[in-house]
Amino acid sequence: MSKVVEVTDRTFDEEVLRSGLPTEVDFWAPWCGPCGMVLPIYDKLSEAYEGKFKFCKVNVDENPQMATKYQIMSIPMQIFFADGQKVDEILGAVPEPVIRSKVEDILKRFPTDER
Repeated sequence: MSKVVEVTDRTFDEEVLRSGLPTEVDFWAPWCGPCGMVLPIYDKLSEAYEGKFKFCKVNVDENPQMATKYQIMSIPMQIFFADGQKVDEILGAVPEPVIRSKVEDILKRFPTDER
């Protein structure tokens, strides 16, 4: 079962910026083919990193404020946050090893066991 959290314009600050864990936000839309290709990867990683890393998704059609705030011009766009700040990003549909490597790098830079 997926542990990816659906985030809205209204819940973004609480779920992402005030999260106690490093957090990935997948900006996507239902009509976006490449978005559909990466959704299962985030479902899988959300379970593998449960308690260490948080995975979220924002439907850009339903939540234009966050898409505008983070200047989302193309999707899928994954933005990574730690301690309330943007720390990295991935544009486009990329394979699981690329995403997993990014998550591992962020965990090294922002270890969750020190929180």
